[in-house]
Amino acid sequence: MTEVTVGTMPLVEVSIDEAIATITLNRPDKRNALSMTMVTELQAAFSGLPASVKAVILTGAGEHFCAGLDLSELKESSSAENIEGSMLWYEAFRQIQFGRAPVITVLHGAVVGGGLELASALHVRIAEETAYFGLPEGQRGIFLGGGGSVRITKLIGFSRVAEMMLTGHVVDAKEAHQIGLAHYVVKPGEGMKKARELAEKVASNLPLSNFAILNALPLIAEQPMTHGLFTESLMAAITQDAPEAKERVNAFLQKRANKVVLE
Repeated sequence: MTEVTVGTMPLVEVSIDEAIATITLNRPDKRNALSMTMVTELQAAFSGLPASVKAVILTGAGEHFCAGLDLSELKESSSAENIEGSMLWYEAFRQIQFGRAPVITVLHGAVVGGGLELASALHVRIAEETAYFGLPEGQRGIFLGGGGSVRITKLIGFSRVAEMMLTGHVVDAKEAHQIGLAHYVVKPGEGMKKARELAEKVASNLPLSNFAILNALPLIAEQPMTHGLFTESLMAAITQDAPEAKERVNAFLQKRANKVVLE
């Protein structure tokens, strides 16, 4: 089926092909730097997705995924306005991370500052070999303000985050894969193909299972072991009781479903 554009805001484009939506940051002349308007449009794009969408691909137009916060918005802002700005980012990224549809992202070119903060809120990260990752806040005299001190630290540890911020160390795609910033590395121009392949797999999962993975798994990771195990048991019981899940288990037992194999 041909992909159809269903919504175009000035800075974010949304198109849907069957169960998969593609959302594109569309400010290539600014390397897709995130202004407050762009973050608001990004939030609206995700919240406005129809129920038929089971997986999302997020990418950036042009040569870069996202070069971070639009620093021009910091020039005249007060401390109170900066806090309000962070809260806007937090809510937008929360809706993306803990939403209904898993998000697969294609990272290319700059994945810097706020761009890396956005990427860390996404569920599957594909880095093209052109991608490079940086946290230049130390050199800018500022600090992370879009949730990165929490999310990126959970991915790679506070020591690596501190080193990147202190020294301006730029991480290439290979190192990003090694330390946990990227799940896959592909050749330039092949990111969308890989994303589509993975999105089709994700979209074929049962919605309740995907919801549990997106929402219960992060909660369990924050809980003490006894609490986490209890939460896990509840989610296991709820998902396994769904008729569609029982049918899939029966299909496997009756050898009507594929076994797990190394691809």
